[in-house]
Parts: sequence; C-alpha cells; structure tokens
Amino acid sequence: MNNNRRNFLKKSLLGTLSLGIGSINDEAYSRILNQSDLSVTLGKGQSVMGLRCSALDTVRIAVIGLGRGGSAVSRLARIEGTQIVVIDDLVPERIANAQKTLIEAGRSEAIAYSQEDDWMKICERDDIDLIYNATPWDLHVPIAVYAMRHGKHVAIEVPAALTIVDCWKLVDTAEETQRHCMMLENCCYDFFELTTLNMERQGLFGEVFYGECAYIHDLRMQLDRSDSYHNTWRVKYYTKHTGNPYPTHGLGPIAQLLKINRGDRFDYLTSMSTDQRNLTLAAINKFGSDSIEAKAKYMLGDMNVSLIRTISGKTVMIQHDVTSPRPYDRIHKISGTKGYAVKYPEAKIALDPDAHEFLDADNFKSLSEKYAHPLSKYIGEKAKKIGGHGGMDYIMDWRLIYCLRHGLPLDQDVYDAATWSSIVELSEKSVLNRSQPIDVPDFTRGKWKSAQPWPIIDMENVFC
Repeated sequence: MNNNRRNFLKKSLLGTLSLGIGSINDEAYSRILNQSDLSVTLGKGQSVMGLRCSALDTVRIAVIGLGRGGSAVSRLARIEGTQIVVIDDLVPERIANAQKTLIEAGRSEAIAYSQEDDWMKICERDDIDLIYNATPWDLHVPIAVYAMRHGKHVAIEVPAALTIVDCWKLVDTAEETQRHCMMLENCCYDFFELTTLNMERQGLFGEVFYGECAYIHDLRMQLDRSDSYHNTWRVKYYTKHTGNPYPTHGLGPIAQLLKINRGDRFDYLTSMSTDQRNLTLAAINKFGSDSIEAKAKYMLGDMNVSLIRTISGKTVMIQHDVTSPRPYDRIHKISGTKGYAVKYPEAKIALDPDAHEFLDADNFKSLSEKYAHPLSKYIGEKAKKIGGHGGMDYIMDWRLIYCLRHGLPLDQDVYDAATWSSIVELSEKSVLNRSQPIDVPDFTRGKWKSAQPWPIIDMENVFC
C-alpha cells in the first residue's frame, strides 16, 4: 500500500471520528489499514519483557519535580545504595526543603536545577542512572523519552501517559534503548494488596475472574490557589477532558492479580460518566459565583465508571471520582471460584465452603499473617516507620532500587505503564461516543502469551 493511499485512508478514518460516527485506536487502525503492514504495530527495538540490565553498585538519582517528588527524596535518601545527585523544581521553597531533607538524612546536598527546560540538561548528564519523574502529567512522556534516549532508566509518576500515542512512545523508546521504564504505582505495594496477590498466586481464591477498583478521593481542595498543584495544572486538565484521567491506583493491583500482560491482556472497554456538579459547587462555596473557578466549564464528570473485558473472559470495573463529598476508596474487590476479598471500607475475606459469611476477626488475622507477602514481612515495619502513604511508597522505592542494584527485571515494566495508563484516553473516547466499546492496544505485541506473571519473591532465600 503506497503512502498516498495510506494517508488518505487514515485521514478518512479520522474524519469519521470527528463526526462522532465511530471510534478507533492505533491498533485497530493498523488492522484495518493492512494486516501485512507491520510498520504501525512493530517498533524498531526488541521486547523488554523480563528485561535485565547491568547491576548498579550505587543508583545515582535525579528527582525532577519536588511537589510529589519531595517525599521521594526523603525515602530514597534512606535506602542503601542510592545517591541523590540532582533535584529539580520551579519552586525555590521546594528545593530548599529537599536539601534540608538530605542533610537530615546524613546525605550531601544535591545539585539543584530550577528552570523550565533544565530537565533536558539533567538527562544529558553522565553521572545519573535513574530519572525519578514526579512532574505534572504533561511532562511525564517528554522527560521519560528524552531520559531513555540518553541512557537513563526512568521511574514515572502516575499516570505514565495521557494518550495512546504517548503510551506507544514509552514502549517504543524502552524497546529501542533497552532501558527500564517503570510507572510508580505505589498501590501495588500496599499491604493488603500484596497479601491478596500472594493469596491469589497460591490458589486461595481459585481462579479470579472479576475485580473492582477505584480512585475515589475528595480532592476539591485542588481548586486552592496555593501552589499545592503548581498553577492548578490538574484542575485545568478537567476543563478539557472527561473519562477517567487517573485509573492506575486501583487498576494496578487488580491487573497484577489477573496476570494482565502475562498470560492475559485487556481486550476492550466501555465507559460512562455522570455530568459535572461538584467542582462548580465547590468553587462557588470557596470563591463565589462570579469567580473564574465557578464560571469555568469542567468536562470531567463527577463519577466515571469503566468496564474492561480481558481476552480470557474476565472483567474489571474501575471508578473515578475526585470531586464528591465521600470517604477515600480504592475498593480492591476480587471474586474467584473459591473465594472473595474486599479492602474498603474494611478489609474482609470470604472463602468456600462458608463464603456466604466473611471470616471472623481471628481467622482473618491468622490468614492474613499466613499469606503476608514476603516483601511486607521483610521491609514492611521499616516502611511503616519511614512512611509514604502508610509505607507502601517506601516498599515501592526500596524494591525499585533493589532490582536496579541486582540487575533484576522490575515488578512493573513499560508494558504495564502503557496498558494501565491507556485507560485515560480510551475511557474518554468511549464516554464521548455514547459508551461505545473501544479496543485496548496490545502494547506487548503478543509477548503477553508467553510471559510469566510477577512471582512471589522468596526474600529469605534472596537474602540468605
């Protein structure tokens, strides 16, 4: 198929989209274009499934973005085998606080950068191994791609990307450069999530066929004109987009339980949003009905619900609501052929043959202790003391550094980052097309069929 015909077909398909007649993603477009034309679906590099890189005695780190990254500086400074070489932020107070944190942890002050494009200079340095990217969403992919192309491993705050095109950029660049690209999905390392993962791997729930997850968090304070979100970048996103812009906190742990990208994969989703009420009401109450915030048009619905079906016939429900007056909730609910577990509002488990009732407190405690994940048992108490969302942030950072220092594959790879983050654009496309089903791209390019699920690590033997 010549380029003129290919471009004509692509423009025709995109024109159909703009009229609201249909919806199509990159993978589906490739299939329609030509099954034998692999240029759209195959990158230039090699798969990084199970990627092992040279072990690093000391992981030299640059932390870019000290809003969320400020707490990361504190955690990383307390992990053996790390050196915080560079810190970078536009807000001087954040840099000062990070330097103070390093001194209090017994570390030297880092080299500080503070200009908008300094991240490029940082990625070009030859004394950095890992770029820890905690910037606003729109900088996640540009920094990650630039860093990998300059030989750096990358850890990116969530979501890793906002569009399918950018998800593919992360995958393609990781494969071309053979560098690690991990999304910093801390909820995969929370204690109950790790416990239920261990339970699933050991067959306690039988075959898990359904999961529910969410990010429900009253964040109406994002309207605050202070600098908690620099220039209120997160709220500005809500004026332009609908769907689920923040799916991975709930989805990550469920995806690992269901062996997504390692034995199964997401097939398609459908998504629906309510209208928006709560941000406008919050803005009126805080700033008055004549304020810029109250008059803004917010596209993001108060509640988004997305349903995903996997290739093997399992399903997942994801919710997103950051504007309603209700308690925090990630749900974390799993149903299997032998049992059931749910985390919020209270962690409970039910098992055959008496699954019509939850386990009592004593049996729940006993079972939780028996199936506590080796990571929790090994590093959990220290993690709780150092902190970071109850300790899960420290477990995540500790495990990332451990893998880099020992040349091991990461627990979450670029395919997870792309797949979990792809829900951002796919959910929006479905919402805007009357909940039409939308295919989820196979970012592994078929490697999911033979890839092995993340194992339960035997920490006692690892450290003997």
